[in-house]
Amino acid sequence: MDQIEHKHVEVNGLKLHVAEAGGRNGSGVVLFCHGFPEIWYSWRHQMIAVAKAGYRAIAPDYRGYGLSDPPTVPEEATYSDFINDLHSLLDVLGIPKVFLIAKDFGSRIAHLFTLLHPRRVAGIVSLGIPFVPPKPPPFAGQVPEGFYMARWKEPGRAEADFGRFDPKTVVRNIYVLFSGPDLPVAEKDQEIMDMVDSSVALPPWFTEEDLANYGSLYEKSGFRTALQVPYRTKGDSSSMEDPKIEVPALLIMGEKDYCMKIPGMEDYIRSGEVKVYVPNLEIKYMPEGSHFVQEQFPDEVNQLLLSFLTSQTQS
Repeated sequence: MDQIEHKHVEVNGLKLHVAEAGGRNGSGVVLFCHGFPEIWYSWRHQMIAVAKAGYRAIAPDYRGYGLSDPPTVPEEATYSDFINDLHSLLDVLGIPKVFLIAKDFGSRIAHLFTLLHPRRVAGIVSLGIPFVPPKPPPFAGQVPEGFYMARWKEPGRAEADFGRFDPKTVVRNIYVLFSGPDLPVAEKDQEIMDMVDSSVALPPWFTEEDLANYGSLYEKSGFRTALQVPYRTKGDSSSMEDPKIEVPALLIMGEKDYCMKIPGMEDYIRSGEVKVYVPNLEIKYMPEGSHFVQEQFPDEVNQLLLSFLTSQTQS
C-alpha cells in the first residue's frame, strides 16, 4: 500500500480525497469509480496492478464518501453532482482522456459520464452492473418489497437501522450479506441489518484489517450521502433518447453475484440485449465470483483489466 499516495483536490467548492499510484508519463490514465459500501480502498489491488503496468491510477472518494468533503445538503446530492465532480477533477489534474473502471453503482456513474463526455473516455470496464438504459427495463418493479434497495430508498428507515450499530459493524454486515449469491430480501417485519447473524465469519478474502479501514472511513463520512446517492436520487438520465455507449467496453460478472438474481438481469446480459446499448462490449464471467469480485479474486480481475487496457492502448 506504500505505492499509493493520497491528496485532496478542490473541485466545485469541495475537497475530494484522491488516492493515486503510478507515474504520469506512462501508457494512460485509469480512473476508478467505487460502489457502496466501498470506497477508494476497494480498488487497492487493481490500482497497484495497473500502476505496475505503466498506467496512472486514480481513485477518488465521491463527495460525502470517505475522506472527501460532504455536500452542503447531503439529501440533495445527485448523480449529476458526482459526474460533474469527476469531470472537474480531470480538468484540474490536466487529464484529457481516461479509462474508466467502475463497480456497483459506480458503473452507472461511469456510463453516464461516458454518454455525456465521450471524448474524455478511452474505454470503460464495469463490474457487477451492466449498462441499463434510462427507460425502465423489463425487470423494473419486479423485486420484492423487502429488497434492500427498496428499504434504503425510504427516508429514515436505513438511518434507524444503521444507527443501532457502529459504522464498522454496518459495513461488516453489508459485506457478509452482499457476498452471498441470493438477493438480499428482508422479511416483512425485519430490517436489513437483522438479516446477518453476528456469528457469521467475514468472507475469507476480506480481512479484519480491511474491515477496520472501511470502518474508519465511514466513521468519518457517515452514511447520509451514501444513502442519497445511489438509493434515493433519480437516475439523471431520463431525458436521454436512444443512449449508446460507443467506446470499447468490458463487463465482468461474477456468476454468484446476487445481482444476477435481479428478475430479468441474467437474461438481459446473457441474451446479448445489453449489446444493443453497448455495441463494443465484451463480457467475461467468473464462475465463483461474488458481488465483490475485484476483492475476492484480485489476480484474475487484474489480468482481465490489463488485457483490456493493453488491447485498447495498442489499437
